[in-house]
Amino acid sequence: MSAITTHVLDTSRGRPAAGVPIVLEVIGPRDQWQEIGRGVTDADGRLRTLIPESQALTAGTYRLVFDTRAYFESQRTRGFYPQVTVAFEVGDSDAHYHVPLLLSPFGYSTYRGS
Repeated sequence: MSAITTHVLDTSRGRPAAGVPIVLEVIGPRDQWQEIGRGVTDADGRLRTLIPESQALTAGTYRLVFDTRAYFESQRTRGFYPQVTVAFEVGDSDAHYHVPLLLSPFGYSTYRGS
C-alpha cells in the first residue's frame, strides 16, 4: 500500500465515488509542484497506489488534486467544484497518510484519516 492513500465518498448518493481521477504532487525546488503519482478511485472509492511501495516518503508539502468534474459528468450530475485540491504536510516520513474526501455536487470536506 502507498504511504499516501485516499478514499472518496459521494455523500449525495450515500456510496463510494468510483472513477475519480486523482493526481498527487509534492512541492519542489522554487516552490513548484511536481507530480509524483496518479490514479483513479476503485469501485470502493479508494486509491491505494499513489506512490510505489518501494519509494520512500519524504517530509514536505503535498497535495491531492481530485478531478470532480470528470466524476460528476460520469454520474450525469452538474457539480459546482470542477476540482478539489487538498494540500497537507508530511512531517513523519515513516507514517501512513490517509486523506479522505467527502463529496457532493455543491460541497466537500476532508480530514486526516487512519
